[in-house]
Amino acid sequence: MAACTHLCSPLVCLLLLLLTLTTAAGDFAEETPRPESPLQRPSVLLAIIARNAAHSLPHYLGCIDRLDYPKDRVALWAATDHNIDNTTEVLREWLKNVQQAYHHVEWRPLDHPKFYADEIGPKHWSSSRFSHMMKLRQMALKTAREKWADYILFVDTDNFLTNEQTLNMMIAENLTVVAPMLDSSSLYSNFWCGMTPQGYYKRTPDYVPIREWKRLGCFPVPMVHSTFLIDLRREATKSLAFFPPHPDYTWAFDDIIAFSFSTKMAGIQMHVCNREHYGSLPVPLKAEQTLEEDVETFVHILLEKMIDDPPMEPTIHVSLPPKNPDKMGFDEIFMINLKRRKDRRDRMLRTLYEQDIDVKIADAVDGKALNTSHLKALHIEMLPGYHDPYSGRILTRGEIGCFLSHYNIWKEVVDQGLKKVLVLEDDNRFKPHFRRKIAKLMDDIEQNQLDWDLIYIGRKRMQVQQPEKSVLGIMNLVEADYSYWTLAYIISQQGAKKLLTAEPLGKMLPVDEFLPIMYNKHPNEDYKMFYEPRDLKAFSVEPLLIYPTHYTGEAGYVSDTETSVIWDNDDIATDWSDQLSGKTNEQGEIGTEAQNTEALQPQAPFGAATRDEL
Repeated sequence: MAACTHLCSPLVCLLLLLLTLTTAAGDFAEETPRPESPLQRPSVLLAIIARNAAHSLPHYLGCIDRLDYPKDRVALWAATDHNIDNTTEVLREWLKNVQQAYHHVEWRPLDHPKFYADEIGPKHWSSSRFSHMMKLRQMALKTAREKWADYILFVDTDNFLTNEQTLNMMIAENLTVVAPMLDSSSLYSNFWCGMTPQGYYKRTPDYVPIREWKRLGCFPVPMVHSTFLIDLRREATKSLAFFPPHPDYTWAFDDIIAFSFSTKMAGIQMHVCNREHYGSLPVPLKAEQTLEEDVETFVHILLEKMIDDPPMEPTIHVSLPPKNPDKMGFDEIFMINLKRRKDRRDRMLRTLYEQDIDVKIADAVDGKALNTSHLKALHIEMLPGYHDPYSGRILTRGEIGCFLSHYNIWKEVVDQGLKKVLVLEDDNRFKPHFRRKIAKLMDDIEQNQLDWDLIYIGRKRMQVQQPEKSVLGIMNLVEADYSYWTLAYIISQQGAKKLLTAEPLGKMLPVDEFLPIMYNKHPNEDYKMFYEPRDLKAFSVEPLLIYPTHYTGEAGYVSDTETSVIWDNDDIATDWSDQLSGKTNEQGEIGTEAQNTEALQPQAPFGAATRDEL
């Protein structure tokens, strides 16, 4: 501007100033537009309400750990009280170790009292327990609103979200109240399709097709519970409440029914989704059942998960008590496994480990590795006239390998002087409470001084025209009639001696045809004439405690006995079709007139609790 003082014209000075500013602006580079960053994920408050859950918490929390959702967008609200186990310690340890990863943690432990005054046991849902649960859920909901959470997710501590995408998928459904349908060992799940005018469960034709994944999608239902997501961004959720119940509420004092009524009064539709398999939950126990039974039910969930999927692993953020596997009072427990079937071996060992059962692996004889020289060296000959009753084929190398696998165990029982052993194959599926039921059975047998040689624990019953004879003084035991399969059985030293004395290698047929001959229940008289005496004392548990993991035609089914070659000819394969493999089909329905009802325990009346439907 100093230069302008020497000029007489203000117009010239103005032009010079504009030129200077234009030149200065040209010194800056042109700005490049930058893309906007993605939106953060919605914020979620996860409500954890735990009671007497120390046995299931590590695996429950492992499922929470593995949810594929940003943990810094999740707040944890955890409460626990009325415990007779170390639930508080487990939950505290986990929260301490993970709190830095989460947006916020609110912890509400209460050490006393350990019981509700009006409950008859830890599984009883008394009036005071329902009231307290309603208040806890309301506190969690209130906290979520105060923290401006977009969603609140309730997941009961015996619900296992094994699908890591569950939370993402529920949010993507864009529904106000939505639940992922959870699987169980029965038709029970975490939703209802019908409700009576009094607020209780009502059976409808819609339930089973949804529960069995025959209809897929998200469905409007009157009730979801146990695990569900609420979208708190929705205007209508402002009036939702667990406690106190709505002023017009007159139904049962129950947290899930009260909340269902609240959604109805708010004009909100509940939904359940079954587009995927999201996880599992247990069938509720009855009021009089024990915490020990609850532990056993949880173990069974772990076992069922391993049938077709990898094991459900516990969280790495809590310490686990050591397991102390034992032989359940047997001298030995053998588990037969082919070395090349590592997948079966690993699954079975983990299954037994979860039940605290110590086993010895008995290497199976691989039929595929047998040749004519081996058979001659062992003096193996097929029973004259034997043919498979379904396919008409003769003995296979796989069946010889199976027979020898069991035969070798019988020899070891005799050679080692073992009094009683449990024999398991490697494709077994255990029923709930297996350990306790086996222990009870063996105690009853000992107290009644039953003379026995072999007891089927898993089998396929072939005689289904009339009931089998029950055993006096011992519930859940029958005298075995014609049966297939050697999935699992208990054998005594006396029984093993009888089987070896029969010298079966020189007149061999499949092992599950041989055993019924030896207890004189095989229908083929021509086969029986080759074996004398036929005095094996054989029994079977009723109902069975072990079943196959898979049946003919199902995904995952593999047979090393059916898929083989003819016993004396390497060139004739026996990969028979499903239609010809009737032996491995699932047990057909047994008519009422042939059921072993006399051997069954009297059944207590089914509880009327609202959570025990189906």
